[in-house]
Amino acid sequence: YGGSTYWDTEAYCLPFYLSTADPEIAKNLLYYRYKHLPRAIENAEKLGFTDGAALYPMVTMNGEECHNEWEITFEEIHRNGAIAYAVYDYWRHTGDLQYVADYGLELLIGIARFWAQRVNWSAQKEKYVMLGVTGPNEYENNVNNNWYTNRMAVWCMQTALDFAYKVNVEHATALNQLKSRINFKDEEIAQWKDIIDKMYFPVDEERQVFLQQDNFLDKELVPVSELDISQRPINQKWSWDRILRSAYIKQADVLQGIFAFEDEFDRETIKRNFDFYEPLTVHESSLSPCIHVILASRLGYQEKAYELYLRTSRLDLDDYNNEVAEGLHITSMAGTWMSVVHGFGGKHIKNEQLHFEPMLPENWEQLKFKVIWRGALLQVSLNKDSMEVENFSTHKASFFVFGQEQKLDGRSKVTIPLKA
Repeated sequence: YGGSTYWDTEAYCLPFYLSTADPEIAKNLLYYRYKHLPRAIENAEKLGFTDGAALYPMVTMNGEECHNEWEITFEEIHRNGAIAYAVYDYWRHTGDLQYVADYGLELLIGIARFWAQRVNWSAQKEKYVMLGVTGPNEYENNVNNNWYTNRMAVWCMQTALDFAYKVNVEHATALNQLKSRINFKDEEIAQWKDIIDKMYFPVDEERQVFLQQDNFLDKELVPVSELDISQRPINQKWSWDRILRSAYIKQADVLQGIFAFEDEFDRETIKRNFDFYEPLTVHESSLSPCIHVILASRLGYQEKAYELYLRTSRLDLDDYNNEVAEGLHITSMAGTWMSVVHGFGGKHIKNEQLHFEPMLPENWEQLKFKVIWRGALLQVSLNKDSMEVENFSTHKASFFVFGQEQKLDGRSKVTIPLKA
């Protein structure tokens, strides 16, 4: 947008580059953020944070915050988590711990320091809470305990600790130098562990779903299917007062977190949350449809997955949200690729290993795509009956198809029968 960088880069574009391009391209995107770390620390200092806490901007060109809406600039702080997740995702795809030791860990520690200062201790709940935030759903401002933000904060602190351990094992000198340079102390580790153990997450016990934020159930839960089409998009037809009082969700919020940490949830948990939140989602963001395509594919919701695939792939062609005059959406382009490869192709990573759980759309006869994984270039070809994976590189590769491990030597291929 306007030549500026958003969290869309890390959350949506980086996955494309990780799977389709030389690893140096993804590394350069990460290095761009590392070079902005001093500005992220300055951004946090302007808001009262200290001791190297880093808050990356929502919108930037040179590392400074360039957004002009306070509820985004000061409250939509989950973008910090997208920067950290990008470092983690790069390591998962490449195994490049040297980058983490040289650059990534310092960035992760700065972000973790921000989260540790941003929480409050609630004596009433006897938990840590996160007050006054805006989650990925920008149709909810200034809320308390957005589930996704709380979840991402805990994950960031735990990931910083996990990488510190990994770096200490293989690059102990680099870790010691970093700790000295940024004054990283054991007391911080103890504080982070306490927050990780005692963070509050809102839950609806009756429906057994994660609550988007405190008091979400105070809203009138009218599904989008009952909303007159003449009222869409609501951000151009309704006042913000009306939008903020409605239960309508602009884009994936709780489901964004379930997508990011998919392997931590069983299918029934994913299904309950998808069935609750998707009917309330208006998808009035280019970031929204592809996340739902991926989760719908995983759940076997073929019709819903394809419906939302068309929405993300044709967002600008059909101008669903009446805003193409302002420019095309890079996220719907990246989201189209994610829908095909992560959704219909079923690509995901579990326990640092590559998995596929494909679901070919009913009206497609074949799907073919290539992905790069740990140096191996794999071509995946799907039809109704089988999945063929060909290794075009000299690197050996291992992956799982519906939980069954497959191993490929360099310059070889395998055909896996698919059950209906």
